[in-house]
Amino acid sequence: MNLFDQISEGIKNAMKERDAVRRDTLRNVKKEFIEAKTAGGANGELSDSEALKIIAKMVKKGKDAAEQFIAGGRQDLADEELAQVKVMEEFLPKALTPEEISEKIKAVIAEVGATSPKDMGRVMKAATAKLAGMADGKAISAAVKDLLSKLG
Repeated sequence: MNLFDQISEGIKNAMKERDAVRRDTLRNVKKEFIEAKTAGGANGELSDSEALKIIAKMVKKGKDAAEQFIAGGRQDLADEELAQVKVMEEFLPKALTPEEISEKIKAVIAEVGATSPKDMGRVMKAATAKLAGMADGKAISAAVKDLLSKLG
């Protein structure tokens, strides 16, 4: 069962369980999936990797919004955002530890043939594609910078 079908099934189950937060969150995710499927240049299909990128982006937006609400003194709205983030994170692969990120990036560096910090762009492109949905972009960037600085 692909991710789109899992989200649809999750909506049905949330409706049966009368879980409004889960139902509304998954409906928003499904809406984003449908928009991506029907966007110009899309072929009407949505691969799981594209779906994971969409969910990861939504999780990031939710966390950023929660931070803004907390800064504005609106803990109630922050809690709502974080509840939605928690539901979306269930569909993402388990986040990698910093050690696992470093190991994967070492493999990418070898694969790309990077020899100095000047190769950061090539390594980042390959690493973000390989670690999509499994690691935050900031964590990937920091690890790439660190590992490449050791080479140069």
